[in-house]
Amino acid sequence: MKKQKHIPSAAAEEQTVPAAVSAETAAEYESAPVPASAVADVRPAHEVGDGMTKKEAMRIRMQHMNKAELAYLRKKRLAEKCWPVFRFLILFGLGFVILTPLIFMLSYAFRENRDMNDPTVMWIPRHFTLRIMKQTISAMHLNRSQNNPLINTLLLNLGCSVCQVITCALTGYGFARFRFKGRNFLFGIVILMILVPVQIISIPLYMTFRNFLFGRVNLIDSMLVMYLPALTANGIRAGLMIFIFRQFFRGLPKELEDAAYLDGCGPFRTFLKVMIPNAGSSFLTVFLFSIVWYWNDYYAASSFFTNRQTISTVLRNLDGALNIEIFSNANAKISAREKIVWLEAGCLISIAPMLLLYAFLQKHFTEGIERSGLVG
Repeated sequence: MKKQKHIPSAAAEEQTVPAAVSAETAAEYESAPVPASAVADVRPAHEVGDGMTKKEAMRIRMQHMNKAELAYLRKKRLAEKCWPVFRFLILFGLGFVILTPLIFMLSYAFRENRDMNDPTVMWIPRHFTLRIMKQTISAMHLNRSQNNPLINTLLLNLGCSVCQVITCALTGYGFARFRFKGRNFLFGIVILMILVPVQIISIPLYMTFRNFLFGRVNLIDSMLVMYLPALTANGIRAGLMIFIFRQFFRGLPKELEDAAYLDGCGPFRTFLKVMIPNAGSSFLTVFLFSIVWYWNDYYAASSFFTNRQTISTVLRNLDGALNIEIFSNANAKISAREKIVWLEAGCLISIAPMLLLYAFLQKHFTEGIERSGLVG
């Protein structure tokens, strides 16, 4: 009978390896295939038996690592320790830059003007008062019934924003889903709307509205100068809004439209019944962008309005209005250090609605930005 050849087990092989071997032998031994039974237990530390802690499990694993793996592990640990500090510095710097003007507004708007000459008063007012805020509201004409800047701004803001969202959504949907001749050329014009500043076309726009319908109608100082561009997807920052809608609609599955067409829906009904319900976050994002830009617009309002006032135009001329309303002299020479309390109160009044709007809708606004294709 032939003698069977004895095959040593993995444990026996492990015992036969000498303690001191040459570098070549060690390299050959490390590169040799390792049986499955000899693989170390790599379960999480909390699953390791015999009461072994995570540190002990990691120490045992590190004993079987080569130099490259140990170097990678050290770099990873260093990055994990440094990243929280770096992230804190970035967030702290951004928060300081953004919040410091707001804190100044809140501090100055509710203090007496004589506190500005007191070097001991820094952030907290010594004489808290609402008089400065009331006088600023009166100087900005926010309490009168006719030609109220707040009402004018709201009418322009909400109306133009709604019109622009609808028209830009239709335009973006057409660029995203339909193929027609000249589509790339027209979309290039949309990109030019983003790149070219509005100041370049302000004079042709003014002449168009001044001589509307071949000179028969003068639209200057009428709200139609803001509504007509919004109704034709040419309002403030309309190119960016069309781009947002185009990117969002391109990301929706084509099967949604195919199913709607099989059910007998046309393109417009498909847009109303299928696309709009799935694009709620994108609509909210564009609507908030439009509200903010129309609220803060000064150039278009000052170019096309002569008697009609908005929040931005009133804030721009607040210095002269304070001289007339409070000091009864348009040429009054008042120290800027004392007048700054009224100016800061005016700035706080102008941005308060936008801050409240963002505070309530910031979650949906952030989600809409993530899904619109502007990031990622």
